[in-house]
Parts: sequence; structure tokens; C-alpha cells
Amino acid sequence: MTRVILVTGGSGLVGKGIEAYVSTVNNPNDQWIFLRSKEGDLRSKDQTRAIFEKYKPTHVIHLAAKVGGLFSNMKYKVEFFRDNIDINDNILAMCKEFNVIKCVSCLSTCIFPDKTTYPIDETMVHNGPPHPSNEGYAYAKRMIDVLNRAYNEEYGCKFTSVIPTNIYGPHDNYHLSDGHVIPGLIHKTYLAMQNNQDLTIMGTGKPLRQFIYSLDLGRLFVWALDNYEELNPLILSVGEEDEISIADVATLITEAMEFKGKLIFDTSKADGQYKKTASNLKLKSLYPELKFTPIKEAIKASCQWFVENYETARK
Repeated sequence: MTRVILVTGGSGLVGKGIEAYVSTVNNPNDQWIFLRSKEGDLRSKDQTRAIFEKYKPTHVIHLAAKVGGLFSNMKYKVEFFRDNIDINDNILAMCKEFNVIKCVSCLSTCIFPDKTTYPIDETMVHNGPPHPSNEGYAYAKRMIDVLNRAYNEEYGCKFTSVIPTNIYGPHDNYHLSDGHVIPGLIHKTYLAMQNNQDLTIMGTGKPLRQFIYSLDLGRLFVWALDNYEELNPLILSVGEEDEISIADVATLITEAMEFKGKLIFDTSKADGQYKKTASNLKLKSLYPELKFTPIKEAIKASCQWFVENYETARK
């Protein structure tokens, strides 16, 4: 049977990672459609229905979302909540209406409770409120898990989700205020070098994060579509031992780009959540041959991509 796999948010960071991976596999029974935002507004049910009518997907990987960095999440909680609720509701409703065989949606580790024990695992998603800095986005993402179970109980739909940790790689959003930490730091480092300035980093640099390279994540998304059969979310992450501070990430970026100036930490700016260490034990139990690109190598490749594509990169 030919599978028609629709990837929402297909031109974004993760979509490009999936596209890069499937180009190496070349399965003739899979037809991949990487949806771009210009093809329709997923906040509109009518436009979402038109997209499903056009492509008639048998499978969906749902990546599309309104996303941003720490300060955007703090400032626009209403917009992050409402836009993502609309997008997710429309996608799952159309998956049901068009009898999609399987839908895998992308969540985020920010959905986990702020006050918790570490490492966090898949059983802890709804154990308390998320960090207040991004509660609009986090609660909207949590509702995907609620809807997945509701659609399965009421209609038998095979909807599930995965929870990647912090993603980075080629085709990221390098916006200085709306981008995430690694692409933002790559862009800031590039500008500091162009202007012969020191590099100022918001916050203390002490928060700890697990980062996953987009090309590694692309492979894991395809694996989840093919192999992950549970309704409950699955964390896609490097191990606890691979957690790294923002300051150390900044050092890796400056080394990769051969930046010669000073690193200055603006401690008057918010750090956000100090840590959100995630366990990947369940993933490793299901996918024993799991391997990740070393972060130093992946950051160097990400920096190189940005420099080479500076004129056309999202920023």
C-alpha cells in the first residue's frame, strides 16, 4: 500500500530534518508531502479541510505550531495559546474526518510541570502546572495529548505524540528575539564578529538543557511513525548525561565560528526554567540501536549552514 504522509510545518526545522532523512531512505511506497504555511492557514478549519481534501493523506506528522523564544512566550501568552489550540484542533479533526490511519504530533518538554522531580518522564505530563514563562504555549500543547486519548476512546483513532527536547540544526529560525537559544546565539555571534564586538548573552548562562540535532530527530520521527504504537507521548531526547549549560553551548558556538571576542552574561535578564532534565529510557528500550550526532559536531555543522545561507535563512 502506498502511504501518503503529510508533514505539517514541513518547511521548518524538524520538517527539513525529516526531509533530509527520507531522501536517504527512498522508499517507493511512501509519498511525502512537506506542507508550507503559504498553502493554507491551519488556524482556519475550512483551509485545513481544503488541504486534506487536496492531498488525502493516509498518515500525518503534525509539526506546525506558533513558536518563539522565552521572551516572546512571556509577552504573548494569549496568542500562543489560542493559535496553537486552533491549529491542533483542526489537524486532529481533519485526521478523523479523512480517516487518517495514524497521526504523530510534536509536543515540547515545556509542557512538563515546573515543580517536579528529575528526570522527568512520560508519566508526568499532567502532574502540575508548567513554568509560568510559557504557560500559554505549554497548555495548548498538553491538550494534544488529551485529544489523542479522547479521539481514540470515542472513535478508535490512532493518534499519538512525541516530546523532543530542545531542537537545533540547519533551517532553524535565527531571529534574535523569537528564535530558540542555539540559533539565536549563532546569529548573535555572527553579528558580533561582523561588527567586531563582544558577545552579550541574556541571563547567567547557568540553565541546563538537553539538545537534539534536527537530522537525528528526523530519523526518530520516521521511526515513531513506523514503530511507536502507544497513545501516550514518547520523549525523544539525548540522555541525561548529555545535559549541557547555556554557557557551555555558547562556548561551543564561539569555538565553531572562531569568535575572538569576550562572552558577557547579562544577569539582569531572566533565565527561564533552570532545568528540565528528561529521561530517554523508554525510547532506548524501544529503539536499542539509538545513536546521536555529537553536539560539538552538530553545532559546527549548524553554524556552517547559517554562515553559508545567511541571506536566505529565517531571521
